[in-house]
Amino acid sequence: MTRIFGSPGRYVQAAGLIDHAAGHIGKLGARRVAILCSSRSQRNEARRLVDSLHTAGIAIVIATFGGECSRQEIEKQVAWVKAQAPIDVLIALGGGKTLDAGKSIAHRLAVPVVVMPTLASNDAPCTALSVLYTPEGATESFEVFDQGPALVLVDTDIIAQAPTRFLVAGIGDAMSTWYEARACQQNPAGITLLGARPGLAGLALAEACARTLFEHGVEAVAAVEAKRVNAALEQVVDANTLLSGLGAESGGVAAAHAVAQAFTLLEEVDRNYLHGEMVAFGLLTQLMLEAERDEAGRVCSLFAQVGLPVTLAQLGIAEADAAALDTVVAATIDFPFIGNMPFAVTADAVRRALLEADVLGQAIIAVLGDIPYRALHS
Repeated sequence: MTRIFGSPGRYVQAAGLIDHAAGHIGKLGARRVAILCSSRSQRNEARRLVDSLHTAGIAIVIATFGGECSRQEIEKQVAWVKAQAPIDVLIALGGGKTLDAGKSIAHRLAVPVVVMPTLASNDAPCTALSVLYTPEGATESFEVFDQGPALVLVDTDIIAQAPTRFLVAGIGDAMSTWYEARACQQNPAGITLLGARPGLAGLALAEACARTLFEHGVEAVAAVEAKRVNAALEQVVDANTLLSGLGAESGGVAAAHAVAQAFTLLEEVDRNYLHGEMVAFGLLTQLMLEAERDEAGRVCSLFAQVGLPVTLAQLGIAEADAAALDTVVAATIDFPFIGNMPFAVTADAVRRALLEADVLGQAIIAVLGDIPYRALHS
């Protein structure tokens, strides 16, 4: 079966990179660009980017992102940018939804997209896809593009200044990359987000991603707590952003993301928790489905140390809330890529795995003591 490896045209990571961004963007032949970013970003990082572009003689229009990567927001931004003078590059600056919206807008405008994440909270920057949501924020669908971003620029100094919770959420999202790719590879019928079989490169990057997080995750979180960039943070940002993005796209997703997407149907969870926090518990659930209890314990221990949710209660779900569990179980079974698991996944098995993951999390917390859980302390 066909194997496809997808990647951005170029990935650049460094502290202070935003102040020199024009040197990289100019290599795309950019003469007039649109910057998609939030109003908050316009008061902060975007000002530095604008200064760099102006110094290089690159003209700019700024599109204010409304906050939700919905079809309605995308079409609104496409119409607004088209009403300006023609642009030759679109720059998406911000968090995951801004970046996904930027990819969709650039695709419709038929111009290259430059992705500039201000958080290391998920693997959106390096993928050739966008997750689409309803205007209310519920997951709706996703779009896959023929090409990845033309350029990804990651300023680790900006990442270090962001709230720690975002880096931690990125660790949850990135850690799942290896385990989901492994499941997809073990299933002869498993396919990646690109509609192909996982290849060696994607699997190797996914495994390197997990190894990096185990080795450097705790130290990187401490660095962001101190608002400083060190070698551990550079490694984890690389893993959260590049390795996870390439590994997920070319390795495949499975039960961990199925559970995470199911959690978005619970209004309280969707409103109060980040994607990577939901994926973290989804990964523990997947490992329980696979009966990988020792590995689940290893992952759960790291998650608890950095402040990811390891119990249902930490996600605001009572284990006795049968209606909530029914919703999660049903949506997990319906997830398009749940079939990437190397065995049939039943509703009973998902419910059992959710509860077993919760029991494991409670046991880990009892051993480690008080957990600096980021969702409660941010």
